[in-house]
Amino acid sequence: MNSFPLRQPAMAKALCLIFLFCSATIFAAAQSTSNGDAPIRVAIVGMVHGHVRGFIPRLKNHPEIQLVGIEEPNRALASKYQDRYHLDPKLFYTQIGPMLQQTHPQAVLVYTAISDHRRVIEIAAAHGVNVMVEKPLTISLVDALAIRRAARIHHIHVMVNYETTWYASNRAAYDELQQGKLGILRKVIVRDGHQGPIEIHAGTEFTDWLTDPQKNGAGALFDFGCYGADLVTGLMHGATPTSVTAVAQTDKPQIYPHVDDDATIIVRYPGMQAVIMASWNWSFAVKNMEVYGTKGYAFTQKADEIGVRYTGQKDATWTTATPLAAPQNDSIDYLEAVLRGQYVPKGDLTALDTNMIVMQILDAARVSAHTGRTVYLKPLPN
Repeated sequence: MNSFPLRQPAMAKALCLIFLFCSATIFAAAQSTSNGDAPIRVAIVGMVHGHVRGFIPRLKNHPEIQLVGIEEPNRALASKYQDRYHLDPKLFYTQIGPMLQQTHPQAVLVYTAISDHRRVIEIAAAHGVNVMVEKPLTISLVDALAIRRAARIHHIHVMVNYETTWYASNRAAYDELQQGKLGILRKVIVRDGHQGPIEIHAGTEFTDWLTDPQKNGAGALFDFGCYGADLVTGLMHGATPTSVTAVAQTDKPQIYPHVDDDATIIVRYPGMQAVIMASWNWSFAVKNMEVYGTKGYAFTQKADEIGVRYTGQKDATWTTATPLAAPQNDSIDYLEAVLRGQYVPKGDLTALDTNMIVMQILDAARVSAHTGRTVYLKPLPN
């Protein structure tokens, strides 16, 4: 604020300059929208993954994203979503190839069974289309390597969406560690899961493949173990663990006869150990993390609560974590930033390189649970 009032002629001149500046800014913004910042064109592949129910409504709050096509071979399921969300019938296709050729999306968002991720990514890659899949990346390390190969050959981005990536509490715990406030990292404990997909009425189109080990990779071991594997890999800056030991069991065989519904994964690094507890047997939905260092610990709870205790303090102090800023706050904002060339997905929780390590952990955990032996890992070849 100025200390002295403006004289009238000076004020008139200033107002004129402000008007001209605002007019030019509005014109430039309009030009930018019509030229370089047209809405990002995305398509949906598959609707059997229940997370699609959260994505479609959010598009209304993201005018920078345009939905141009939906591939779902199950016509009854497609019709259900069409009616529920009042979608244009012209959006729907029964095959991915014709949809990509006719709609020309810049990215596809995949809501198929996990076992279909490799097939969809390889088709999209051949069309030069970027991909974001729901967690985890795929069902095996073999498929993960094939996905990485397709992404490299066709120069596309492959991203993996985890709900916990957008939790401000997890970011706050990471920052506490990075700033040295917790000292040297020694142990991480991650708990993820809920009462069970059938118990929470996830929908038969979802649970039919989720409870099939050939389509999901495993049961709770993959469905919720992937969250912890992703968070731990982020905390460890993409380092390959030295070993993975896992146990998995089925406590409710009458409901889940073919897959595990409870699993614990121990991931070892030099000087650090992570314990990942994945279950369909929690009494209620659980997503929390404990990060222990030589000088303190950070506990996360829900999307935005964090408790921190340092050496010399008797109790933890609980606060609300600072909200995340775009594009790190939301999968859609993240996707847009990547496709506009404003952000490169590398080394973060969504990036392919991080999720190659995640797949190493999950693949080894499945082997360990089946054999009762510890699996030792080496860095993947480039």
